[in-house]
Amino acid sequence: MKRKPAACGRFYAENETALRKQIEKYVHLEGDKKAIAVVVPHAGYDFSGRTAGAVFSEVRIPNTAIILGPNHWISGSDFAIVSEGAWEMPFGEARIASEVAVHLKEVCDFLREDAAVHRSEHSLEVEIPFLQYLNPNVQIVPIAIGSLDETKLEALGRSIAETIEKSEEEVLLVASTDMSHTEQSDATRQATVRRKDMMAIEAILELDAGKLLRVVKEQRVTMCGAAPVASAITAAKLLGARNARLVSYTTSHDVTGDYSYVVGYAGIVID
Repeated sequence: MKRKPAACGRFYAENETALRKQIEKYVHLEGDKKAIAVVVPHAGYDFSGRTAGAVFSEVRIPNTAIILGPNHWISGSDFAIVSEGAWEMPFGEARIASEVAVHLKEVCDFLREDAAVHRSEHSLEVEIPFLQYLNPNVQIVPIAIGSLDETKLEALGRSIAETIEKSEEEVLLVASTDMSHTEQSDATRQATVRRKDMMAIEAILELDAGKLLRVVKEQRVTMCGAAPVASAITAAKLLGARNARLVSYTTSHDVTGDYSYVVGYAGIVID
């Protein structure tokens, strides 16, 4: 089964040559540093590409990446995986790492095979061109999450860690999220929004999934991917992560100068 791209031509260039030039603006080095996980944004490349590229530039991209992203459409399974086939992309097919995906389904009983959830979801897809640019052989395990059930998010993280530990291949965890989304902002309001984003970022840097979810709820941080990041933190800690670094924090306003709608982007490396 092949999935057609949903964000191509909107979030990133649809032509292979144009896409390569687009990514080359943001990826400046081919990093060889092993990372357990990264946190990257998923907006249009013109807005968030600088932050995503800064993160991907620093780390080695192995042949397998588990990508966790939010289900923006809030439909279908709350924990939706695809375990076979390929995703059509401008750089060529991104094949599903079936062995890893199948094992993950076996150890996490609430993961559901649900290709329909992924059909229109952009949060995972927009990470793939960066991964393919740096490693054309990369295979993916896509998981879209539409739940803030802390127990299940922790269980998913534990299942991911167990699966990676049993895998003979190096695996990178990619947690896809944007930060606060703010309508009709201004400099004063945006300063408050940035402070709240930084509270959530600090929880990630402390590798504290529970704190992240509490901050997002209590401070009403409109961070769309708190759930994927929480699961990634749990998995990363079980895999030995001891450090997290904020590589970049930007907003759409930095690009457009427009306060009518502002989205924040954080780029973090966990190792």
